[in-house]
Amino acid sequence: MKPLSPGASLPKIQGYVARMEIERGLDKQDLPSQCLKLGEEVGELFRAVRRLQGQPQNPGGRIADVGDEAADTLILLISIANRCGINLEDALRAKEARNETRVWI
Repeated sequence: MKPLSPGASLPKIQGYVARMEIERGLDKQDLPSQCLKLGEEVGELFRAVRRLQGQPQNPGGRIADVGDEAADTLILLISIANRCGINLEDALRAKEARNETRVWI
């Protein structure tokens, strides 16, 4: 598979994830499975952040890298959006337009 080009737009990244899943045979996994995997990856991201902050760790546990775990989390989030037919760029813009009308503390 051709690597993702630097500076790729969000729609291009969504397309890349869709093609990557097909190439790796991951496109057959259902939505609930992808959601469960996202939860696991978020936990690994939290573990990596704890390590970065110098908080106690399980000495026998796997060393997690914040960048790796953030990327895994993003890939799974995009995978879920793709399965639901969501254009993330449009969803982000619409949500931010609604957020602009809110009062923030």
